[in-house]
Amino acid sequence: MKQAQEEVRAVARRTGKVIHEIHLQHLHFIKSIIKEAMRLHPTVPLLVPRESMDDWIIDGYKIPPKTRLLINTYAIGRDPSSWDNPLQFNPNRFQDSNIDLKDKDFRFLPFGGGRRGCPGYTFGLATVEIALARLLFHFDWELPYGIHTDDVDIDEIFRLASRKRTPLILVPTVNEGL
Repeated sequence: MKQAQEEVRAVARRTGKVIHEIHLQHLHFIKSIIKEAMRLHPTVPLLVPRESMDDWIIDGYKIPPKTRLLINTYAIGRDPSSWDNPLQFNPNRFQDSNIDLKDKDFRFLPFGGGRRGCPGYTFGLATVEIALARLLFHFDWELPYGIHTDDVDIDEIFRLASRKRTPLILVPTVNEGL
């Protein structure tokens, strides 16, 4: 988190101490953190069902026409054949990477792809980026007294949209040095 805060605060100091959408292009590590969070914990673990139009054979499985297919983004994001240490949260894997948020790289589909990809992808992503940047700019964050990182429950509840089983509680401290 320190590295992300330093990046945000450095950009904010140069641009007038307020983060706006125009500044997001300079927040490379923030973008990597968001990509990594979406890889490990996709908002929608199963994409909208698709239907095959032709016969296909994928990894030895025959898929006849008119078969409904579900794309499991949760499993794709944790696939060891696509990701080194797939269960480890490592935003650096996206630094200097050409892995795109759109449908150009099928190892990473947080917004779906093709004609059925999320139409609000640009707005949604900018909203998350600016919210995270502003929270990291204005506050220092820590776990409540007596709670250690190993004690944090990261289990999820899977439904149409997944969420944490146990809410994460953080203690904000206003950053007076800004």
